[in-house]
Amino acid sequence: MINPRRWYVVQTYSGSEDSVKKDIERRIESMGMQSLIFNVLIPEETVIEKKLNAKNEEEITQKIKKKFPGYVFVEMIITDESWHVIRNTPQVTGFLGSSGGRTKPVPIPHEEITQILLDIGVIEKPTFKYDIGEIVEIVNGPFAGQKGEVVSFDNHKETAIINIEMFGRGTPTEFNFIDIKEK
Repeated sequence: MINPRRWYVVQTYSGSEDSVKKDIERRIESMGMQSLIFNVLIPEETVIEKKLNAKNEEEITQKIKKKFPGYVFVEMIITDESWHVIRNTPQVTGFLGSSGGRTKPVPIPHEEITQILLDIGVIEKPTFKYDIGEIVEIVNGPFAGQKGEVVSFDNHKETAIINIEMFGRGTPTEFNFIDIKEK
């Protein structure tokens, strides 16, 4: 079953992101929408600025900058009620990907929101939790149920090479982290 919780982008007036976030959070609470609207997020990054002719450390400043000015990200299950709560929040101009006329917005693709959440530190990239030489079991795909030895892994690509037996001999095969569990 596909998880109905998805991330959407809400358009707002630039500079009003913080007040819109607070208003949405208040409306979620006061209207009892916690089962449909889960997270409200403004992606930010810390930027270090140095004045052009700076000679000492005091002229270097850190500022928190909005990565997407004019936008607030909302994780929600889209229904008429949840859409109405967000859409009618003061200073919200609409949803990104909605053509108006009460049409439902298009959610952010999973890969894009995952990268945004990784960039701002909301989630961490999974790391491989097994050692080289350890025996693991494949849980998904055509090799589900087979066991094999961990040969290598790449945390960046989230893949591991597992030596599984095929045709009576060990064959190094690449699997995603989610396809592997401990024997």
